[in-house]
Amino acid sequence: MTQPSTITVEQLTPGIRKVTFANPPVNLIVGETVSRLVEVVTELSEDPQVHVAVFTSSTPGYFFNHFDLDRVADFMPSDPEATPAWIDLVVRLSTAPFISIASIRGRTRGGGDELALACDLRYASREHAVFGQPEVGGGILPGGGGTERLPRLIGRDRALEAILSSDDYDADTAERYGWVTRTLADAELDDFVNGVATRLASFDKTALAAAKAQVNRATLPPEADLRAAYTEFLSSLTWPGVQEFLPQFEKLTAETGPEELELRLGHYLGIARQQSR
Repeated sequence: MTQPSTITVEQLTPGIRKVTFANPPVNLIVGETVSRLVEVVTELSEDPQVHVAVFTSSTPGYFFNHFDLDRVADFMPSDPEATPAWIDLVVRLSTAPFISIASIRGRTRGGGDELALACDLRYASREHAVFGQPEVGGGILPGGGGTERLPRLIGRDRALEAILSSDDYDADTAERYGWVTRTLADAELDDFVNGVATRLASFDKTALAAAKAQVNRATLPPEADLRAAYTEFLSSLTWPGVQEFLPQFEKLTAETGPEELELRLGHYLGIARQQSR
């Protein structure tokens, strides 16, 4: 029996699509998530009616979370010469002829944060959105655009702080840094995003896409840099430090439970690292 997709697409109006992620309990990104998102972004890019796509989650407490590294084979390119599926996805999304909006409610880490960074606009729940790039705390490197996009938004030093510390950042800090477009009270988030999407969908699509392309020329990282970062991420999975860290992290996961650990991942990464010394 075919497993249901982690991604669903809903037509809200002729010009607006809602792309919803659900992989409970903690919304880890798996290979199917990536392949389906590539298909969705390609389909929406080819649809002349689509002006706006809103990316959201139906799993309480989580937007798009980090990659599921228990399924690391999902993220290995079958052809070393081909563009990895994740890089294909974030490049397509950033350059698509529609406007992408991330409506963020819950934890948004690692690959999930990198997907949000690839969106054109990011609106976050002030009470419930949490951001982080936890890879270095686990002994590996970000590989999906975090090291290329985050410094362009928040500056070198703040990007280094976020990436090196592997800590969680609340929505107010993310807004102050420039990590998100703006934060809103949770009760206002959906109506605000719907209002922005409706306004943009009423504009001429050619003008929207052309304006986006002009801004892209000044702001997007080169695709070659994204590909190099993904290659370095895959290489980091074999580093000795990962093998030294994993047993302690698995022990901590067993003690706290995986759902509690994901709720406070930045905190527990620090504990696991200190205990592994």
